[in-house]
Amino acid sequence: MNAPLRRLAAMTLVMSLLLMGSVTWIQFFQAGRLNNDPRNVRTLYREFGNARGPIVVAGAAVASSVPVDDSFGYQRQYADGPLWSSVTGFYGITGRTGLEQSTNSYLTGKSDQLFFSRVRDLLTGGSPQGASVETTLLPAAQKAAIDALGDQQGAVVAIEPSTGKILALVSTPGFDPNQLASHDTAAASAYYQQLLAADGNPLRTKAYQDIYAPGSTFKLVVATAALQAGTYTADSTLPAPTSLALPGTSATIGNFGGGGCGSNPITLADALRVSCNTAFAQLGMDLGETALHDQAAKFGFDDANLAIPMSVATSRFPSGLTQAQVAQSSIGQYSVTASPLQMAMVTASIANGGTLMKPYLVDTVRAADLSVVSTTSPQVYSQPMSAGTASTLTSMMLGVVTGGSGKAAQIPGVQVAGKSGTAEVPNNAPNAWFTAFAPADSPKVAVAVLVLHGGNLNDEATGGKVAAPIAKAVMQAVLGR
Repeated sequence: MNAPLRRLAAMTLVMSLLLMGSVTWIQFFQAGRLNNDPRNVRTLYREFGNARGPIVVAGAAVASSVPVDDSFGYQRQYADGPLWSSVTGFYGITGRTGLEQSTNSYLTGKSDQLFFSRVRDLLTGGSPQGASVETTLLPAAQKAAIDALGDQQGAVVAIEPSTGKILALVSTPGFDPNQLASHDTAAASAYYQQLLAADGNPLRTKAYQDIYAPGSTFKLVVATAALQAGTYTADSTLPAPTSLALPGTSATIGNFGGGGCGSNPITLADALRVSCNTAFAQLGMDLGETALHDQAAKFGFDDANLAIPMSVATSRFPSGLTQAQVAQSSIGQYSVTASPLQMAMVTASIANGGTLMKPYLVDTVRAADLSVVSTTSPQVYSQPMSAGTASTLTSMMLGVVTGGSGKAAQIPGVQVAGKSGTAEVPNNAPNAWFTAFAPADSPKVAVAVLVLHGGNLNDEATGGKVAAPIAKAVMQAVLGR
């Protein structure tokens, strides 16, 4: 064989090996990822022919598959769809989101944990059936949250502090997943495009998918860092000028309304009660970036792996800060960002005596024969503070509700511990926050509320005016008050 033929043969062999390797890589190694990609319409069509398992809240299916007389076989049906859309997401021709996506392997029956169920169906000739996903949600809390938010854009997360169970998870505006489950491709696609263009981005769940400046609710993190340092108590005094000059700049930090904080100096407890910006900005600079960053991380900030089981947007505490930026970060501004879920976690850890439980949304997964496939056990996420610090913070947060900015969260006969926040938003009305737990002496619920762009009060909004009443409604629903 002459040299040109040898080179041609070698090139042909190499190209054949590359082609075989590429096909093997796609069809074997990447098969699972491609099959599970929600954009893979072929997968959806194939799955429509099987009975997808239900998503269950308090024993009732809020998402289920019903037989239909068309080429698909089954169609997803959502009971009270807009109420639960923040949790269920949707499943249809345009894809899947929420629990429909994160628990898809259970709902379709394809999870490795359902192997024997699939074998049984094969041997008996039964139709493949997915498992049911039972959530931790409390219907009364979910309804109270969505009713209290009304037509305002925002989010609510409620957690059981002792376990991490998510009791309510709401984002407004929501959407009707039934329209996205339609087998009318044109209608489902048109509604999907309508949602993409809608004000408030209904397809995004603000409770855990987006992050925002937490405003003064972040002062809970700063206060925790101070108390944990061992050099501060609730009675420690802090400078509280009307205006605080920021080092290295010509800028200043002022207090809400441009006034003072009642006294100068001021105790740490009173600084939290009246949400004194200048006191906390100076406290943050005295503690330093490292202490604040480490404390925030213990609460879950900068954790890119948190899932409930849906992936949670990563809350951030910035690094490489100047002293001026530390001061701004200490009042929850600059580039500090948090999801409502994150702030609920901060509050839940205080409520639980300093122990932060990992939040979760799925309680039990059951096969079609009702046998238990998996159960979520409460799991400690971290220990952000000592029990003593948690007790001190509880007393300080009680002061916020009894005599500070959180009076609108008061519940007759129940001690409520809380913290308000009003976060500045460039070129828009402020975002209103409130986070709280109750009863303070035996916590059953911790809640975080975010109302975007001032809600119905626009520029006049504060966390105490707009978000605190919503938190109150949710806590009352959990407590049966």
